[in-house]
Amino acid sequence: MEGERLASQARSSGLPAGGATGESPGVDAPLLGSSGSSALLQAEVLDLDEDEDDLEVFSKDASLMDMNSFSPMMPTSPLSMINQVKFEDEPDLKDLFITVDEPESHVTTIETFITYRIITKTSRGEFDSSEFEVRRRYQDFLWLKGKLEEAHPTLIIPPLPEKFIVKGMVERFNDDFIETRRKALQKFLNRIADHPTLTFNEDFKVFLTAQAWELSSHKKQGPGLLSRMGQTVRAVALSMRGVKSRPEEFMEMNNFIEIFSQKINLIDKISQRIYKEEREYSDEMKEYGPIHVLWSASEEDLVDSLRGVARCLDQCCKATEKRMSGLSEALLPAVHEYVLYSEMVMGVMKRRDQIQAELDSKVEALTYKKADTDLLIEEIGKLEDKVECANNALKADWERWKHNMQNDIKSAFTDMAEENIHYYEQEQIVDFLQLQND
Repeated sequence: MEGERLASQARSSGLPAGGATGESPGVDAPLLGSSGSSALLQAEVLDLDEDEDDLEVFSKDASLMDMNSFSPMMPTSPLSMINQVKFEDEPDLKDLFITVDEPESHVTTIETFITYRIITKTSRGEFDSSEFEVRRRYQDFLWLKGKLEEAHPTLIIPPLPEKFIVKGMVERFNDDFIETRRKALQKFLNRIADHPTLTFNEDFKVFLTAQAWELSSHKKQGPGLLSRMGQTVRAVALSMRGVKSRPEEFMEMNNFIEIFSQKINLIDKISQRIYKEEREYSDEMKEYGPIHVLWSASEEDLVDSLRGVARCLDQCCKATEKRMSGLSEALLPAVHEYVLYSEMVMGVMKRRDQIQAELDSKVEALTYKKADTDLLIEEIGKLEDKVECANNALKADWERWKHNMQNDIKSAFTDMAEENIHYYEQEQIVDFLQLQND
Protein backbone atom coordinates (compact mmCIF):
# COMPACT_ATOMS: atom_id res chain seq x y z
CA MET A 1 0.00 0.00 0.00
CA GLU A 2 1.04 3.57 -0.63
CA GLY A 3 1.29 4.47 3.07
CA GLU A 4 3.53 1.51 3.81
CA ARG A 5 5.79 2.32 0.80
CA LEU A 6 6.29 5.92 1.98
CA ALA A 7 6.97 4.77 5.54
CA SER A 8 9.54 2.26 4.25
CA GLN A 9 11.29 4.95 2.21
CA ALA A 10 11.36 7.24 5.22
CA ARG A 11 12.93 4.59 7.41
CA SER A 12 15.58 3.75 4.83
CA SER A 13 16.51 7.42 4.48
CA GLY A 14 16.65 7.96 8.25
CA LEU A 15 13.74 10.47 8.20
CA PRO A 16 10.74 10.44 10.52
CA ALA A 17 7.60 8.75 9.21
CA GLY A 18 5.97 12.14 8.64
CA GLY A 19 8.50 13.00 5.90
CA ALA A 20 11.39 15.39 5.55
CA THR A 21 9.30 18.37 6.49
CA GLY A 22 9.34 17.30 10.15
CA GLU A 23 5.58 16.85 10.40
CA SER A 24 4.33 14.67 13.22
CA PRO A 25 3.63 11.08 12.27
CA GLY A 26 0.05 9.91 12.02
CA VAL A 27 -1.73 7.55 14.32
CA ASP A 28 -0.28 4.49 12.63
CA ALA A 29 3.31 5.67 13.18
CA PRO A 30 5.10 4.16 16.19
CA LEU A 31 5.61 6.39 19.19
CA LEU A 32 9.23 6.91 20.22
CA GLY A 33 10.08 4.69 23.15
CA SER A 34 6.82 2.75 23.10
CA SER A 35 8.60 -0.52 22.36
CA GLY A 36 10.90 -0.01 25.32
CA SER A 37 7.97 0.39 27.67
CA SER A 38 6.29 -2.89 26.76
CA ALA A 39 6.39 -5.48 29.52
CA LEU A 40 5.08 -8.93 30.26
CA LEU A 41 2.61 -9.07 33.09
CA GLN A 42 1.81 -12.23 34.98
CA ALA A 43 -1.91 -12.69 35.58
CA GLU A 44 -4.14 -15.45 36.82
CA VAL A 45 -6.57 -17.10 34.46
CA LEU A 46 -9.80 -18.67 35.60
CA ASP A 47 -10.58 -22.29 34.83
CA LEU A 48 -13.52 -24.42 35.81
CA ASP A 49 -14.04 -28.16 35.80
CA GLU A 50 -16.61 -29.51 33.36
CA ASP A 51 -18.66 -31.00 36.20
CA GLU A 52 -20.98 -28.39 37.68
CA ASP A 53 -20.81 -30.04 41.10
CA ASP A 54 -17.03 -30.00 41.17
CA LEU A 55 -16.04 -26.34 41.04
CA GLU A 56 -12.29 -25.85 40.81
CA VAL A 57 -10.54 -22.55 40.36
CA PHE A 58 -6.83 -22.60 39.75
CA SER A 59 -4.28 -20.20 38.38
CA LYS A 60 -2.20 -20.41 35.26
CA ASP A 61 0.57 -18.16 34.05
CA ALA A 62 -0.58 -15.92 31.26
CA SER A 63 1.51 -13.34 29.47
CA LEU A 64 -0.23 -10.08 28.71
CA MET A 65 1.16 -7.32 26.61
CA ASP A 66 1.53 -3.88 28.10
CA MET A 67 -1.57 -1.79 27.71
CA ASN A 68 0.46 1.16 26.47
CA SER A 69 0.10 -0.01 22.87
CA PHE A 70 -1.94 2.35 20.72
CA SER A 71 -5.08 1.65 18.76
CA PRO A 72 -5.16 3.06 15.21
CA MET A 73 -8.51 4.66 16.01
CA MET A 74 -7.18 6.75 18.90
CA PRO A 75 -7.48 10.54 18.61
CA THR A 76 -4.21 12.42 18.10
CA SER A 77 -4.91 15.67 19.92
CA PRO A 78 -2.26 16.62 22.52
CA LEU A 79 -4.85 16.53 25.30
CA SER A 80 -5.97 13.02 24.41
CA MET A 81 -2.37 11.78 24.14
CA ILE A 82 -1.77 12.79 27.75
CA ASN A 83 -4.38 10.25 28.84
CA GLN A 84 -3.09 7.48 26.57
CA VAL A 85 0.65 7.53 27.28
CA LYS A 86 1.36 5.72 30.53
CA PHE A 87 4.85 5.51 31.96
CA GLU A 88 5.79 2.84 34.48
CA ASP A 89 6.50 5.24 37.34
CA GLU A 90 3.76 7.75 36.52
CA PRO A 91 0.23 7.50 37.97
CA ASP A 92 -2.82 7.48 35.69
CA LEU A 93 -4.02 10.96 34.76
CA LYS A 94 -7.77 10.73 35.30
CA ASP A 95 -9.65 13.83 34.20
CA LEU A 96 -13.24 12.60 33.90
CA PHE A 97 -15.34 11.60 36.91
CA ILE A 98 -18.92 10.34 36.53
CA THR A 99 -21.52 9.61 39.19
CA VAL A 100 -24.95 8.06 38.65
CA ASP A 101 -27.42 8.61 41.51
CA GLU A 102 -30.90 9.81 42.57
CA PRO A 103 -33.13 7.42 40.60
CA GLU A 104 -36.54 8.93 39.98
CA SER A 105 -39.72 7.15 38.89
CA HIS A 106 -41.87 8.59 36.10
CA VAL A 107 -45.43 7.42 35.43
CA THR A 108 -47.22 8.38 32.22
CA THR A 109 -50.35 7.14 30.50
CA ILE A 110 -48.18 5.07 28.18
CA GLU A 111 -45.32 3.77 30.35
CA THR A 112 -43.52 3.78 33.66
CA PHE A 113 -39.77 4.33 33.67
CA ILE A 114 -36.85 5.39 35.86
CA THR A 115 -34.43 8.24 35.19
CA TYR A 116 -31.05 8.64 36.85
CA ARG A 117 -29.10 11.77 37.61
CA ILE A 118 -25.65 11.83 36.01
CA ILE A 119 -23.05 14.23 37.37
CA THR A 120 -19.88 14.71 35.35
CA LYS A 121 -16.79 16.54 36.58
CA THR A 122 -13.91 17.11 34.20
CA SER A 123 -10.84 19.23 33.50
CA ARG A 124 -10.77 18.55 29.77
CA GLY A 125 -10.52 21.53 27.48
CA GLU A 126 -13.07 20.23 24.95
CA PHE A 127 -15.86 20.53 27.53
CA ASP A 128 -17.58 23.91 27.90
CA SER A 129 -17.74 23.62 31.68
CA SER A 130 -16.07 21.68 34.47
CA GLU A 131 -19.31 20.15 35.79
CA PHE A 132 -22.52 18.89 34.18
CA GLU A 133 -25.74 17.46 35.54
CA VAL A 134 -28.30 15.66 33.36
CA ARG A 135 -30.98 13.00 33.75
CA ARG A 136 -31.06 9.89 31.59
CA ARG A 137 -33.30 6.85 31.27
CA TYR A 138 -32.30 3.33 30.29
CA GLN A 139 -33.19 3.87 26.62
CA ASP A 140 -30.63 6.70 26.49
CA PHE A 141 -27.92 4.31 27.69
CA LEU A 142 -28.96 1.85 24.98
CA TRP A 143 -28.64 4.62 22.38
CA LEU A 144 -25.13 5.48 23.59
CA LYS A 145 -24.04 1.83 23.46
CA GLY A 146 -25.37 1.52 19.92
CA LYS A 147 -23.54 4.67 18.78
CA LEU A 148 -20.27 3.43 20.29
CA GLU A 149 -20.62 0.08 18.51
CA GLU A 150 -21.38 1.90 15.26
CA ALA A 151 -18.37 4.21 15.55
CA HIS A 152 -15.95 1.57 16.92
CA PRO A 153 -17.11 -1.83 15.60
CA THR A 154 -13.94 -3.69 16.59
CA LEU A 155 -13.49 -2.23 20.07
CA ILE A 156 -14.90 -4.04 23.11
CA ILE A 157 -17.75 -1.84 24.35
CA PRO A 158 -18.64 -2.32 28.05
CA PRO A 159 -21.95 -4.17 28.49
CA LEU A 160 -25.16 -2.69 29.85
CA PRO A 161 -27.32 -4.53 32.39
CA GLU A 162 -30.20 -6.36 30.73
CA LYS A 163 -33.45 -4.51 30.23
CA PHE A 164 -35.41 -7.31 31.88
CA ILE A 165 -34.40 -9.05 35.08
CA VAL A 166 -34.27 -12.74 35.89
CA LYS A 167 -37.67 -13.97 36.99
CA GLY A 168 -37.81 -14.78 40.68
CA MET A 169 -34.80 -12.68 41.70
CA VAL A 170 -36.35 -9.27 42.38
CA GLU A 171 -39.46 -7.42 41.29
CA ARG A 172 -39.09 -4.74 38.66
CA PHE A 173 -38.84 -1.19 40.03
CA ASN A 174 -38.32 -2.24 43.65
CA ASP A 175 -35.51 -0.61 45.57
CA ASP A 176 -33.07 -3.52 45.23
CA PHE A 177 -33.51 -3.71 41.46
CA ILE A 178 -33.16 0.04 40.98
CA GLU A 179 -30.03 0.20 43.14
CA THR A 180 -28.45 -2.76 41.34
CA ARG A 181 -29.15 -1.14 37.98
CA ARG A 182 -27.83 2.24 39.16
CA LYS A 183 -24.50 0.66 40.12
CA ALA A 184 -24.31 -1.17 36.79
CA LEU A 185 -25.04 1.99 34.80
CA GLN A 186 -22.40 3.92 36.73
CA LYS A 187 -19.85 1.17 36.05
CA PHE A 188 -20.81 1.24 32.35
CA LEU A 189 -20.12 4.98 32.07
CA ASN A 190 -16.91 4.87 34.08
CA ARG A 191 -15.56 1.99 31.99
CA ILE A 192 -16.14 4.13 28.90
CA ALA A 193 -14.51 7.11 30.60
CA ASP A 194 -11.43 4.99 31.42
CA HIS A 195 -11.12 3.59 27.89
CA PRO A 196 -8.32 5.27 25.90
CA THR A 197 -10.46 5.62 22.75
CA LEU A 198 -14.14 5.50 23.74
CA THR A 199 -13.70 8.30 26.27
CA PHE A 200 -13.19 10.80 23.42
CA ASN A 201 -16.25 9.72 21.42
CA GLU A 202 -18.43 12.71 20.51
CA ASP A 203 -21.71 10.91 21.28
CA PHE A 204 -20.38 10.06 24.74
CA LYS A 205 -19.70 13.74 25.33
CA VAL A 206 -23.22 14.65 24.16
CA PHE A 207 -24.69 11.98 26.44
CA LEU A 208 -22.93 13.48 29.46
CA THR A 209 -23.61 17.15 28.72
CA ALA A 210 -26.75 17.66 26.61
CA GLN A 211 -30.11 18.46 28.15
CA ALA A 212 -33.05 16.17 27.34
CA TRP A 213 -34.30 18.15 24.33
CA GLU A 214 -30.76 18.52 22.96
CA LEU A 215 -30.13 14.80 23.26
CA SER A 216 -33.44 14.07 21.51
CA SER A 217 -32.45 16.38 18.66
CA HIS A 218 -29.01 14.80 18.41
CA LYS A 219 -30.52 11.31 18.18
CA LYS A 220 -32.53 12.34 15.09
CA GLN A 221 -29.33 13.27 13.25
CA GLY A 222 -28.24 9.63 12.96
CA PRO A 223 -28.65 7.46 9.82
CA GLY A 224 -32.18 6.80 8.68
CA LEU A 225 -34.06 3.53 9.03
CA LEU A 226 -33.45 2.45 5.43
CA SER A 227 -29.73 3.11 5.76
CA ARG A 228 -29.53 1.06 8.96
CA MET A 229 -31.52 -1.75 7.36
CA GLY A 230 -29.15 -1.77 4.39
CA GLN A 231 -26.13 -2.04 6.67
CA THR A 232 -27.76 -4.86 8.61
CA VAL A 233 -28.67 -6.82 5.47
CA ARG A 234 -25.12 -6.49 4.14
CA ALA A 235 -23.64 -7.57 7.49
CA VAL A 236 -25.93 -10.63 7.60
CA ALA A 237 -24.99 -11.54 4.03
CA LEU A 238 -21.28 -11.30 4.81
CA SER A 239 -21.65 -13.31 8.01
CA MET A 240 -23.48 -16.04 6.10
CA ARG A 241 -20.67 -16.09 3.54
CA GLY A 242 -18.07 -16.56 6.25
CA VAL A 243 -14.32 -16.00 6.30
CA LYS A 244 -12.09 -18.24 4.22
CA SER A 245 -8.90 -17.85 6.25
CA ARG A 246 -9.07 -16.16 9.61
CA PRO A 247 -5.59 -15.25 10.93
CA GLU A 248 -4.25 -17.64 13.57
CA GLU A 249 -4.18 -15.04 16.36
CA PHE A 250 -7.88 -14.33 15.87
CA MET A 251 -8.62 -18.06 15.80
CA GLU A 252 -6.98 -18.24 19.24
CA MET A 253 -9.03 -15.27 20.45
CA ASN A 254 -12.21 -16.87 19.18
CA ASN A 255 -11.43 -20.20 20.86
CA PHE A 256 -10.55 -18.42 24.11
CA ILE A 257 -13.79 -16.44 24.25
CA GLU A 258 -15.92 -19.50 23.42
CA ILE A 259 -14.39 -21.49 26.29
CA PHE A 260 -14.46 -18.45 28.59
CA SER A 261 -18.15 -17.93 27.80
CA GLN A 262 -18.98 -21.51 28.79
CA LYS A 263 -17.00 -21.28 32.03
CA ILE A 264 -18.26 -17.86 33.14
CA ASN A 265 -21.88 -18.83 32.40
CA LEU A 266 -21.43 -21.93 34.54
CA ILE A 267 -19.90 -19.88 37.36
CA ASP A 268 -22.81 -17.44 37.08
CA LYS A 269 -25.36 -20.25 37.45
CA ILE A 270 -23.51 -21.78 40.42
CA SER A 271 -23.19 -18.39 42.12
CA GLN A 272 -26.90 -17.72 41.69
CA ARG A 273 -27.70 -21.16 43.07
CA ILE A 274 -25.46 -20.61 46.10
CA TYR A 275 -27.13 -17.27 46.77
CA LYS A 276 -30.59 -18.83 46.52
CA GLU A 277 -29.66 -21.64 48.92
CA GLU A 278 -28.09 -19.17 51.37
CA ARG A 279 -31.27 -17.10 51.26
CA GLU A 280 -33.44 -20.14 52.02
CA TYR A 281 -31.07 -21.14 54.85
CA SER A 282 -31.22 -17.65 56.34
CA ASP A 283 -35.02 -17.46 56.16
CA GLU A 284 -35.34 -20.84 57.87
CA MET A 285 -32.83 -19.97 60.59
CA LYS A 286 -34.77 -16.77 61.43
CA GLU A 287 -37.67 -18.91 62.57
CA TYR A 288 -35.61 -20.92 65.07
CA GLY A 289 -34.71 -18.04 67.41
CA PRO A 290 -38.31 -17.17 68.44
CA ILE A 291 -39.11 -20.88 68.74
CA HIS A 292 -36.31 -21.37 71.31
CA VAL A 293 -37.50 -18.31 73.25
CA LEU A 294 -41.03 -19.75 73.44
CA TRP A 295 -39.60 -23.13 74.37
CA SER A 296 -37.66 -21.61 77.28
CA ALA A 297 -40.92 -20.38 78.82
CA SER A 298 -42.02 -23.99 79.43
CA GLU A 299 -38.64 -25.41 80.51
CA GLU A 300 -37.46 -23.82 83.75
CA ASP A 301 -34.28 -25.90 83.94
CA LEU A 302 -33.25 -25.00 80.37
CA VAL A 303 -34.15 -21.30 80.30
CA ASP A 304 -30.58 -19.99 80.13
CA SER A 305 -29.43 -22.61 77.62
CA LEU A 306 -32.41 -22.15 75.29
CA ARG A 307 -32.20 -18.38 75.36
CA GLY A 308 -28.45 -18.65 74.74
CA VAL A 309 -29.18 -20.73 71.65
CA ALA A 310 -31.74 -18.11 70.54
CA ARG A 311 -29.13 -15.34 70.90
CA CYS A 312 -26.58 -17.36 68.92
CA LEU A 313 -29.13 -18.00 66.19
CA ASP A 314 -29.86 -14.30 66.03
CA GLN A 315 -26.15 -13.52 65.68
CA CYS A 316 -25.81 -16.21 63.01
CA CYS A 317 -28.68 -14.67 61.06
CA LYS A 318 -27.03 -11.27 61.13
CA ALA A 319 -23.68 -12.71 60.06
CA THR A 320 -25.32 -14.68 57.25
CA GLU A 321 -27.15 -11.59 56.02
CA LYS A 322 -23.87 -9.69 55.96
CA ARG A 323 -22.18 -12.46 54.00
CA MET A 324 -25.08 -12.61 51.53
CA SER A 325 -24.88 -8.87 51.11
CA GLY A 326 -21.23 -9.23 50.14
CA LEU A 327 -22.14 -12.00 47.72
CA SER A 328 -24.87 -9.97 46.02
CA GLU A 329 -22.83 -6.76 45.87
CA ALA A 330 -19.41 -8.11 44.90
CA LEU A 331 -19.31 -11.55 43.33
CA LEU A 332 -22.67 -11.85 41.56
CA PRO A 333 -22.48 -8.52 39.66
CA ALA A 334 -18.82 -9.06 38.67
CA VAL A 335 -19.45 -12.56 37.32
CA HIS A 336 -22.64 -11.59 35.50
CA GLU A 337 -20.97 -8.54 33.94
CA TYR A 338 -18.44 -10.84 32.30
CA VAL A 339 -21.23 -13.11 31.09
CA LEU A 340 -22.46 -10.05 29.20
CA TYR A 341 -18.90 -9.14 28.23
CA SER A 342 -18.39 -12.58 26.64
CA GLU A 343 -21.43 -11.98 24.42
CA MET A 344 -20.10 -8.54 23.53
CA VAL A 345 -16.65 -9.86 22.59
CA MET A 346 -18.20 -12.55 20.39
CA GLY A 347 -20.08 -9.79 18.57
CA VAL A 348 -16.84 -7.86 18.06
CA MET A 349 -15.19 -10.97 16.60
CA LYS A 350 -18.07 -11.35 14.15
CA ARG A 351 -17.80 -7.71 13.06
CA ARG A 352 -14.09 -8.15 12.41
CA ASP A 353 -14.85 -11.23 10.35
CA GLN A 354 -17.47 -9.30 8.35
CA ILE A 355 -14.85 -6.72 7.35
CA GLN A 356 -12.46 -9.45 6.27
CA ALA A 357 -15.26 -11.29 4.44
CA GLU A 358 -16.01 -8.12 2.47
CA LEU A 359 -12.33 -7.90 1.51
CA ASP A 360 -12.28 -11.58 0.51
CA SER A 361 -15.33 -11.09 -1.72
CA LYS A 362 -13.68 -8.17 -3.54
CA VAL A 363 -10.45 -10.11 -4.04
CA GLU A 364 -12.45 -13.05 -5.41
CA ALA A 365 -14.35 -10.75 -7.76
CA LEU A 366 -11.08 -9.32 -9.01
CA THR A 367 -9.72 -12.82 -9.59
CA TYR A 368 -12.64 -13.72 -11.81
CA LYS A 369 -12.91 -10.16 -13.23
CA LYS A 370 -16.57 -9.92 -12.38
CA ALA A 371 -16.51 -6.12 -12.31
CA ASP A 372 -14.46 -3.09 -13.30
CA THR A 373 -10.84 -3.94 -12.46
CA ASP A 374 -9.65 -0.44 -11.59
CA LEU A 375 -12.60 0.17 -9.29
CA LEU A 376 -12.06 -3.18 -7.55
CA ILE A 377 -8.36 -2.49 -7.01
CA GLU A 378 -9.23 0.84 -5.37
CA GLU A 379 -11.89 -0.78 -3.16
CA ILE A 380 -9.52 -3.60 -2.19
CA GLY A 381 -6.87 -1.08 -1.13
CA LYS A 382 -9.37 0.70 1.10
CA LEU A 383 -10.63 -2.57 2.57
CA GLU A 384 -7.08 -3.74 3.28
CA ASP A 385 -6.51 -0.56 5.29
CA LYS A 386 -9.85 -1.08 7.04
CA VAL A 387 -9.02 -4.68 7.94
CA GLU A 388 -5.59 -3.68 9.24
CA CYS A 389 -7.07 -0.93 11.42
CA ALA A 390 -9.76 -3.31 12.69
CA ASN A 391 -7.19 -5.98 13.52
CA ASN A 392 -4.90 -3.56 15.34
CA ALA A 393 -7.79 -2.03 17.29
CA LEU A 394 -9.14 -5.41 18.36
CA LYS A 395 -5.72 -6.79 19.33
CA ALA A 396 -4.94 -3.78 21.52
CA ASP A 397 -8.40 -3.81 23.13
CA TRP A 398 -8.28 -7.58 23.58
CA GLU A 399 -5.18 -7.44 25.74
CA ARG A 400 -6.61 -4.54 27.73
CA TRP A 401 -9.93 -6.35 28.27
CA LYS A 402 -8.22 -9.62 29.23
CA HIS A 403 -6.05 -7.85 31.78
CA ASN A 404 -9.06 -6.08 33.33
CA MET A 405 -11.12 -9.27 33.32
CA GLN A 406 -8.50 -11.25 35.22
CA ASN A 407 -8.09 -8.48 37.80
CA ASP A 408 -11.85 -7.99 38.27
CA ILE A 409 -12.70 -11.66 38.69
CA LYS A 410 -9.69 -12.33 40.92
CA SER A 411 -10.68 -9.37 43.10
CA ALA A 412 -14.31 -10.54 43.31
CA PHE A 413 -13.35 -14.05 44.44
CA THR A 414 -10.70 -12.76 46.83
CA ASP A 415 -13.18 -10.41 48.48
CA MET A 416 -15.71 -13.23 48.74
CA ALA A 417 -13.14 -15.53 50.33
CA GLU A 418 -12.24 -12.87 52.90
CA GLU A 419 -15.94 -12.41 53.71
CA ASN A 420 -16.31 -16.14 54.30
CA ILE A 421 -13.22 -16.29 56.51
CA HIS A 422 -14.52 -13.37 58.57
CA TYR A 423 -17.90 -15.07 58.83
CA TYR A 424 -16.49 -18.31 60.25
CA GLU A 425 -14.08 -16.55 62.60
CA GLN A 426 -16.75 -14.60 64.45
CA GLU A 427 -16.98 -15.36 68.13
CA GLN A 428 -20.74 -15.74 68.06
CA ILE A 429 -20.56 -18.66 65.65
CA VAL A 430 -17.67 -20.28 67.58
CA ASP A 431 -19.68 -19.97 70.80
CA PHE A 432 -22.70 -21.46 69.08
CA LEU A 433 -20.72 -24.49 67.87
CA GLN A 434 -19.17 -24.92 71.32
CA LEU A 435 -22.62 -24.79 72.89
CA GLN A 436 -23.84 -27.46 70.51
CA ASN A 437 -20.88 -29.70 71.43
CA ASP A 438 -21.61 -29.27 75.13
